[in-house]
Amino acid sequence: MELIDSHCHLDDDRFDDCRQQVMAEAALAGVTRLVIPATTANRWEKVKQVCADHDGLYPAYGLHPMFVEQHQVVHLRELDEWLEREKPIAVGECGIDFFHSRVDEKWQRQLFLEQLQLANTYHLPLIVHVRKAMDEVISLLRKHARYGGVVHSFAGSQQQALQLHDLGFKLGIAATVGFERARKLRAVVAAMPDDALMLESDAPDQPGTAHRGELNQPGYILEHLQTMAELRQCSPAALAVTLNRNASQLFKI
Repeated sequence: MELIDSHCHLDDDRFDDCRQQVMAEAALAGVTRLVIPATTANRWEKVKQVCADHDGLYPAYGLHPMFVEQHQVVHLRELDEWLEREKPIAVGECGIDFFHSRVDEKWQRQLFLEQLQLANTYHLPLIVHVRKAMDEVISLLRKHARYGGVVHSFAGSQQQALQLHDLGFKLGIAATVGFERARKLRAVVAAMPDDALMLESDAPDQPGTAHRGELNQPGYILEHLQTMAELRQCSPAALAVTLNRNASQLFKI
């Protein structure tokens, strides 16, 4: 059974001493293609290199809202040049994050809007991060996004999920779907149309219940594939085919 990890930070420095082993274990689990989104301008080169060094890795470049204090106006111009030259599969990770505060609200919004426009310019999908700002992000996507994308590690409501689906966006489902307390997310996964969902690890972050305290790995997505299949009352193998198709079509990989 082949799996696509639609969101994995395999460039993370925490993988430097074990990247080969992690990739080997992922391959044993059937994870053969991985999307690697960048988070800051100073990570773009490493994402590029890691993807060049290994088969089945696909880069995306963006400016992540959780690192808003590191981003500068010049980075948006550099991102434009980078996207034109490197021909990635998506723009991201980008978005809006008000989880801790709204102090940088204006700058976050500007960064996101300009990355939306870059995605339109280069006819690329978006990899969107959002916390405590889902309705605002949906509004901006409705007005400006032209080529779809994915809201990664989705944690919104059924209504928000349907709105995103109507806009051509997928929902990235991480290991949180395995948490019993994640009732809202589990209901979304059970009810959404086949073409709405994708599978992701968000490694090295967001380990599932069986790996608390560990470095998360892309090979672990096999475990929450099983959970998703149970929720959708289908076989993991059949669901894997659907999820792979969704990721392949969105990212053209």
